[in-house]
Formats: sequence, C-alpha cells, structure tokens
Amino acid sequence: MTSRGFTTIENEWITLKDGTRLAARIWMPDGAREDPVPAVFEFLPYRKRDGTCLRDESTYPVFAAAGIAGVRVDIRGSGESDGVIDGEYTECELANSCELIAWIAAQPWSNGSVGMMGISWGGFNSLQVAALRPPALKAVISIASTVDRYNDDIHYKNGCHLSAQLSWAATMLGYQSRPPDPGLVGERWKQMWLERLAGEPFFMEEWLSHQRRDDFWRHGSISEDFSSVEIPALVIAGWADGYRNTPLMAVEGLGGKAKALIGPWVHKYPHFAWPKPRTDFHGEAIAWWNKWLRGEDNGIDRLPQARAYILDAVRPAPRRDSDPGFWVAKDVWSPPQMQCFYVEQFGKLTEGMPIPHAPEHPVYLRSPLDTGTASGEYFTLKPDAEMAIDQRSDDAGSLVFDTMPLARDHDYLGRPVLTLALRSRAASGNLCARLVDVHPDGTATRVAFGVVNLTHRDGNADPKPLIADEKASIRLVLDACGYRFRKGHRIRLSLSTAYWPMILPPPDDDGIDIDIAALGLGLPMLGEHGRIDIKEPTNPDPLPKYIEHAAAVTKRQVVRDLSAARTEYHIHEDTGLTEHPETGLSTRQLREEVWSISPGDPLSMTGVSTWTCDMRRPGWFIRTVATARIACTRTDWVISAVVTAFEGDVQIFEKVFAEKRIARDLM
Repeated sequence: MTSRGFTTIENEWITLKDGTRLAARIWMPDGAREDPVPAVFEFLPYRKRDGTCLRDESTYPVFAAAGIAGVRVDIRGSGESDGVIDGEYTECELANSCELIAWIAAQPWSNGSVGMMGISWGGFNSLQVAALRPPALKAVISIASTVDRYNDDIHYKNGCHLSAQLSWAATMLGYQSRPPDPGLVGERWKQMWLERLAGEPFFMEEWLSHQRRDDFWRHGSISEDFSSVEIPALVIAGWADGYRNTPLMAVEGLGGKAKALIGPWVHKYPHFAWPKPRTDFHGEAIAWWNKWLRGEDNGIDRLPQARAYILDAVRPAPRRDSDPGFWVAKDVWSPPQMQCFYVEQFGKLTEGMPIPHAPEHPVYLRSPLDTGTASGEYFTLKPDAEMAIDQRSDDAGSLVFDTMPLARDHDYLGRPVLTLALRSRAASGNLCARLVDVHPDGTATRVAFGVVNLTHRDGNADPKPLIADEKASIRLVLDACGYRFRKGHRIRLSLSTAYWPMILPPPDDDGIDIDIAALGLGLPMLGEHGRIDIKEPTNPDPLPKYIEHAAAVTKRQVVRDLSAARTEYHIHEDTGLTEHPETGLSTRQLREEVWSISPGDPLSMTGVSTWTCDMRRPGWFIRTVATARIACTRTDWVISAVVTAFEGDVQIFEKVFAEKRIARDLM
C-alpha cells in the first residue's frame, strides 16, 4: 500500500456511558474522513504519555502511514484517564473495552472494522475482549499473553506462589500512584492525582485471597471456552519470556482461527526484542490488519499454523544479544510425538520406557531453600541476568540425571512431560523439574522448566494435603521449548524441592523420596516440518530517541552470609532519566527489590519491592514511592504496603496498607 501522511492527536477525550472520560492518543491517516480507514485499538494502564510512548511511537506511525488508524487508550485511573483502577481484567475494564470499540467503529473516519492489539496486559485483554464478541472487532494480535490466568501469569504456577506476584503488586502501585500530565489535563491534574492516590488498591490483597484456581481466575481465561473466540488471532511470544506457552495453547484451542509465532525473545515486541533474530512485526501486522479489517487477499491467512525459532545449543551469558538457531514451520499444529527417557541403573537418563512393576528405588531429595538463584525472572525485559544463567549452581542443590553424550542432534518443539512417583515426609511441598543442555565443557543451559505444588497434584481447583509416606503419582508438564541438543552434548533432568526466589517455599521442608525406577521423561520431537526464513525488520533500531539526562543502571546480586546462614537476592533497576523531546516531560523509575531466606528455614522468607517514580519539567517535580512487603508464618502470608507522594520537596500524601494476614491455602 502507498505510504500516506498522518496526524497525531496527542489527547482526545472519549466519554463513556457512565460519564467517565478516558484519554486516547490517536494516529490518524490523512484523508480518513473522505476515505474511512480501519483502526487498531490498545487499552492499557501503562500511561500513553510517558509509559508506553517509546514503543507506541515505533509502531502506530507505521500503521498510520499504511492507512490504519491507531487508538491507544489509558484504562480508567491511569495516565490522563478519569477515575480509579479496580483491578486486572475486571468486568468494568472489559465492558469499557467493548464500549470503546463501538465508539471507534462509529466515528466518521472509521470503516467500521476494528482490530485489538497489545503485549502483556494488552495481549491479555485483546483475547478476553475477543471472547465477548463485540460486533466491530474483527481480529486481534496478542503478544506475550495468556489463555490461562492461573497457570500462565505472574501470580501462581501450577499451585506454586510466584515471587513475581509481589513484584507486580509493587509495580502497579508505582504506575497507578503517578499523576496525569498537567500539559494535557490542565489545572485538574492535582485533584485527579489525589483521587487515584486515595483510591488505588493494593492488588496483592485480592490475588492472595484466591490461591487456588477458582472463578476469579477462570474469569478472563479463554481456555475455559476457546469456542467463545470466533475471530482470527495472531499469538506471539518468546522462549526467554514467562508467557512462552500461550501460542501453542492458542492454536491447540482455537484451531484454524489462530496463528502462532514464537521467537527467542524476552518480553518485548518482536521488531525490537532481544535476543535476536527479530521479525518484521510491522509488515506482518499491517498485512494481518489489511486482510481482516479491509478484506485484502494478501495470503496472510495462509501462513503456517505454527512458526517457531529452534534454539541451537545456546550458551548462557551475562548478556545474550543474539541466539543461534533456525526457523521452522508446521502447516498444521498437532500434539507432538514424544521421545521417552527413563532412569536406568546408576542414575543415567536413557531413551526408552520405565520397566513396568520394577521394584521401588527411592532417592531422598531435600534441596537447600536457596536453590534457584540461577533461574532469572519469570517476567523478562532484558537479555541479561533476568534470563536463566548457567545452571550448575542450581544443579548442586538438585537431583540430576544425564544421558550419555548424544550420538546425533536431537530437535524438540513443544512441552516436555515428566511422570514420577514419590512419597512426601510432610503435608506440603514443591517440586521443580528443569530440562538442561549440558555442553561438552560442562556449561549448563536451561531449556525448559516446570513446577508443581504437590498439594495440587490432582488439579489446581481442589488441592489436598499430602499424606506422609503415602505414594503419590505426579504428572508435571513443563513449559514449552524449541531446542536442538547438539551431538556430543548431554540432556539433563534436574529435580529440586526449591526454586527460590522465583517460587516461594511452602511451610514444610522435610523433603521427598522419589522412586527413580518409575520416573519417565517425554520430550516433544520436532517431527516433520519446513525450514523457513522469517523476514527481519528493515530498520535495525526502530525505537525513537529521547534525551538522556542520566543513564540506566541494572544490577543483580546474590549475597550469601555464611556466618548467618542467610541468602539474599538483590535487584536494582534504574531506567535513568529521559526527556521526551516534544513534550518536555522527563521521567525516571527505580525498582529496588530484596528477597531473603535462610536455606534451612522456609518461614524465614521475606520480600521487599520498592518503586520510586519521578516526573519533572522546569519548575515542576513529582515523586511517588511505593513499597510492598511479604513475609510468612506457618499458617499465614503477611503482606503490607505504603505509598508516599511528593510535590517538589514536600510530602503531600501517604497511604498505608496496614499489615494483613491471609491464610495460606495449602501453599
């Protein structure tokens, strides 16, 4: 399509039926009133003016130049929008989404067809809104999202409590405590700010009130009823991100309505993500929108159902700018054939099936509670130590089984499955399984992992305590992977009863007896496929340039106090101070987080996450500080938070979420 000019509308108020005004930034193709255009809608709490502007300005001008309007709206209580946010993916948020889609479709510049797009929150609600079937919504692109809010988000994972839950609660306090920009809302900015400061919730209180997979998590999980989504969905993720399972789950659930694309990336849009190679997201997205919003026969609907990057003997590193590998395609995705392994005598992992009715061969496992410091983060934004590092330190606290050096390359795509039998010595416990590539020099790369709260062994809706010394059968599905184990490498299975700080420990730490005679590991074979080339972006540096006043700084440290038998995991993330060259608004965010545990005491666990957020212009300075804390007893989670706001050097607000105890629900 011929490139056309466009106009950026910095702020347009959209008034909802209940009188709430939401703020939109719109990229409008020239001539749209004479020749109406389709529109792409994105609905987020991440502040269009200063939070997502960098990535928005890398994409929506390209869409507008192709004749597709972009409509980026702040959720109520965020950015310049009125009101106070009420949670994640709430009935109110989704109803507002449908109302906004109808508003867009009714505009004189609109051709009546709307697409919805986003990464993370915006990817989540794109799929959730699609399930509500607003008439004008014709297609979605969902990046780094989930179809199962309980098992594949930042709260819980197969009944295990993710530390990311505290991190994210602090993050949202930091985002929601910031004011609107006076340059857009005028003198009412302070009134709006004080209203949201007074009303913003501490999300973790609600999340911890739902520790099993109940209706709270079923809401918005389209895996509950894939048939509710009737429109095409392009679902994208990266192997280095926590949301890696979603594309394959989407094509399995949605069938021909979905297309899956999985690259090597962290939690970023694929045209500027790391590690490379990147993809031409702009070109593919424009073709997707032109097909489903304009009816253009451009062949995008005939893409293979699943495309994936197969990582090829990747090595961990302090920073991974590029990962070796190759692209493959499956015209029709189906559950892969599994290559089976078992543990033979002397602990070797060997191809084949476990011997039926073999005598039990119990091996006792009780990992140090600080096993897991090489795990990286669940939610990765940079290709550094946020990603899993060399696994040898975690393997030291694990039960490991290796194959002999491989005689040929082994290629896999899909979700590994571990089956085993165990006897617990207490009523609760966690189990982590890691699939590891052991290089000839001993370097150990994590390929996939899975965790299970053993009280959730029969499902996440109705957990049951373990009975000491009673045999329990476990089936653990690991996260999806696409990987080539090279000839001469070894495949390792690593098992641990701790994976801290990613997973918080249960109250018991008595260990388990694993029957290695009954252990089976199934690895998803790549099978028949096509080797393909994926077009990379023509612009290798697509993000706009802002004025840097202070550089970004990142630090991650593991501190082991050997005298006190205490381990701490420290995170320091400073975005630096940057100024938007057109708005003159400078912003900075600082995240400081510390997790602490005594390796032999699960009740010693603590976590503190603090966000300091600055906004400034000449003569105007705003700072908010949000701190969230968690500790535990045998029976309770203990959480608290505080938000403080400053105008200039003067503290003008403080809200304390007093210490609250929430009963541990078999977790």
